[in-house]
Amino acid sequence: MTLIRQRGALVIGNAKYTGPNTKKLRNPVNDATAIATKLKRYGFSLTTVYDGSFVDMRTALDNFRSMIQPQGVALVFFAGHGIQIEGENFIFACDTDASGENQAKYSSLSLNQVIDVLDRSKADTKIVILDACRENPFEAAWHRSGSNRGLASVFAPRGTIIAFATSPGQIAADGLSSNGVYTGALLQHIDVPDIPIETLFKRVRNTVAADTGGKQVTWEHTSLAGDFYFNTSSANIVTRYASSSLSDNLFVPDPGKASHQIIRGLKSIDWYIQNPALDRLTPKLANTVKDETLFVLGRNIYQAAHGGARSAEAFIRNLVGSTSGMKPEKIRALLDGILFEIFFNSKGELREEIKGNMFNDAFDLQKLPQFKDSFDFIAETLVGAHADFYRVPGKGHALSVTVVTKANKRGSLVTGVFIDTVDVLRLKDPEYAVEEDEPMLARSLSQSDFEEELAKELIIPKRLLQVRYTPALQPTDTIRYRYGWGVSKK
Repeated sequence: MTLIRQRGALVIGNAKYTGPNTKKLRNPVNDATAIATKLKRYGFSLTTVYDGSFVDMRTALDNFRSMIQPQGVALVFFAGHGIQIEGENFIFACDTDASGENQAKYSSLSLNQVIDVLDRSKADTKIVILDACRENPFEAAWHRSGSNRGLASVFAPRGTIIAFATSPGQIAADGLSSNGVYTGALLQHIDVPDIPIETLFKRVRNTVAADTGGKQVTWEHTSLAGDFYFNTSSANIVTRYASSSLSDNLFVPDPGKASHQIIRGLKSIDWYIQNPALDRLTPKLANTVKDETLFVLGRNIYQAAHGGARSAEAFIRNLVGSTSGMKPEKIRALLDGILFEIFFNSKGELREEIKGNMFNDAFDLQKLPQFKDSFDFIAETLVGAHADFYRVPGKGHALSVTVVTKANKRGSLVTGVFIDTVDVLRLKDPEYAVEEDEPMLARSLSQSDFEEELAKELIIPKRLLQVRYTPALQPTDTIRYRYGWGVSKK
């Protein structure tokens, strides 16, 4: 599975209303600008419209449609005038004609159209945020009842959360500062790390209620199956090590340095050179080497272990003994490099597929408290790179999986793997596709071996993978896993 989860956002803020029977607003452009800045920080590609016409908004929506990536995150934010007409919600362009309901309907953007764009996309997570229920002067001219004020309740399609500045039928305050009350509260809480989006909006609701004396109550409708976080801890990319260590293709070994000679040996891809090279790494030597060089050495220890070099495998599996006598900061630099190599290539870019042969062995070290800093390092680095995982490696979060099987003569055939209500079992190699009446090629695995393979595909340590089988299996039952199939978000 690809590790990069694309994030895209359409951000619109309209304040300078010029259309018939409309009123200028103070804050929407400020709101949209501030939200766009935050979203850019958290890895969103942006399409922005400030004080846009109806044509501008339609064009931006079309452009946004084309940038939404499969398995990605798609977000729409709007600040400005919005209203319900005959139970349908519309967001106003700056040139919307509000002289009557029909005129407004055909010169503004339907919220249903926006939601339909998201629903038809293949994004995993869809977010709509509307600060759009401000006091509208044209409502009085239309002789509308109080029940038709503000925006109407809407249904959120699968994988979508829709957040409103007010409950259905209410209106929102524009705010006395540079931001509206609702957006101001959102900006106040969006940077808090490790809170799911639903929890974020609950905090926003409490802040808005406090700021308005309970007059404005925010509202959401959600059908999200999994968690989404704007900020999962620090989103700062690595500053601890030099660029030549992160992009180790830029690292030039100095043949006069013993540590560099070891690195050259490990890069040889020859076990008969790699094994004795690593044996020359002593505590006395390590304690004199710069952390940046030890980081590169750690990367090469892992790549040698991934390739089957016995000394490197043993070094990682027995890291406590292997590093006995080394200073804590030297051990950390080595382990930081080991973990970094799993996920990042020689250019410092996220790998399309992790180096997984020693993944479980490396992450078993997370159980030891002295290595906490290294696992925090890799988790924060992956978050900063906006890598896409079911659970961020290094966070120590468990993952629950339901495996559906069908009994046959040779064991229990895996027919589905469900995570957050979604079946993620996919045909990965089309050459193994068969017709309904053709026999399937499958291999026999013990439950332990199957779960180890599943953990590797899901990029989660086996000890953190919680597997439930349906129907329930006996511990000795054989698992049949089809060739060419595996788990994937695609």
